[in-house]
Amino acid sequence: MRRLFSRLAPTYAQKLTLLAAVPLVLAVAGIAIVVALQAKALADREINTLENQLIAAKKVELRNYVTQARNGFYFVYGSASPQDDAAKAQVTQILSAMIYGDEGQFFVYDFDGTALVSPRETDRINRNFSGETDSSGTPVVNELIRIARDGGGYHTYLWRKPSTGVEAQMITYVTSFPSWRWAVGTGVFIDDILSSVASARADVLARVQRTFLYIGAITLAALFLVFGTGMLVNLRERRLADAKLKKLTQRVFDAQEEERGRVARELHDGISQILVGVRYALENARRRLDRGDRRAADPLGKGIDSLGQAISEVRRISRDLRPGVLDDLGLGPALKTLVDEFSARTGIACQFNTVVFRNRLDNDAKIALYRIAQEALTNIERHAGASKVIVDLRGHRQGATLEISDNGRGIYGGIQSSGGLGLRNMQERMDQLGGTLSLVAAQGGGTRIKATVPLTHLLPPESSLTTPAPNS
Repeated sequence: MRRLFSRLAPTYAQKLTLLAAVPLVLAVAGIAIVVALQAKALADREINTLENQLIAAKKVELRNYVTQARNGFYFVYGSASPQDDAAKAQVTQILSAMIYGDEGQFFVYDFDGTALVSPRETDRINRNFSGETDSSGTPVVNELIRIARDGGGYHTYLWRKPSTGVEAQMITYVTSFPSWRWAVGTGVFIDDILSSVASARADVLARVQRTFLYIGAITLAALFLVFGTGMLVNLRERRLADAKLKKLTQRVFDAQEEERGRVARELHDGISQILVGVRYALENARRRLDRGDRRAADPLGKGIDSLGQAISEVRRISRDLRPGVLDDLGLGPALKTLVDEFSARTGIACQFNTVVFRNRLDNDAKIALYRIAQEALTNIERHAGASKVIVDLRGHRQGATLEISDNGRGIYGGIQSSGGLGLRNMQERMDQLGGTLSLVAAQGGGTRIKATVPLTHLLPPESSLTTPAPNS
């Protein structure tokens, strides 16, 4: 189980991918919220506008009903006196007969609150309803009388529908017959309008929720795509990195084996032969001493000379493995010593040029440049067939540059095309330092190697004061 969890645990790259996805999620969520709020606000405005327009149309319709009814019996009202009961009865009959639709009717209240006309609710006729309110506490009759006294207008309240007995919102328009002290009006229920508006609002809310779902689904799909792509790329990069690591490890093993072989050959061909000669000289001296031969000092002298050669050879091998002058005096003197020994050993004319650095190279850069010079001189000795070598070490604004050129056969007799291990080691050393390495044909024949380390590997001046060195 623990192994399964360790496999499922996200890697560093996957964590970075998830961390990068967080701003995307937040941005998409913010956009979704803003879009939803804007859509809802716009829909609410449109619905409110539609509601107001429908209610306004109902109000105009009610006013027209009352105006037409008044015009229909105005010939009676206009010529009647305030005490003309016959005229009042005639108008009452006309209004009682004026019903429309399933709920529409005209009503009449006198200014005292008595219902005079109510054709769909006849039980209210001749009863006083002064102070009547609806179920929410809104004044009804008194407010209708007040509006009529003021010249007419609209009033909204809750009222039972005559057809069903269910309470619903109602809008009425009322006007007055001032000489008779009547409030005359009609109303219409707007529950159909309110239900349509409520349905529209619910539809808007459902669309907003769907928009959230769509955006969320798209975001999740995008995240899965990004994360999946990142995992595929990560797996591919990991496989490539593993392959490169295996290849690099094999190169390290090859380099180690090559170095061990070189040291073994030098020990066998140099020190071993010298020590064999020393042993032979010492045995010869012992035999002469046993015989009392006075010439025993001659082989002893040869043995001492051979021991001196062995000591020098050991020092040379040790210096090749890790030159002490590189740590003690710096890169310049170490390269000068390397070039002089190379010239003395091979007979190739060598020229070394350098400039005292104002800043010291760090330890990694010194070792890398020294090993590159060492490898280049070894390649020149083995493959170039050169008679002259120039080594140049310079510091500049971009860092430090080491150039090694010769007048040999060029590109070391084609070893670059075969991918020599030494050249690969040079390139890898520069890659680790973030530097550059170039291998080109020199003018007039031969090869030129140019290795440049960046300015980041030059120590500041104050650092060089603690460990002064004449050259880098």
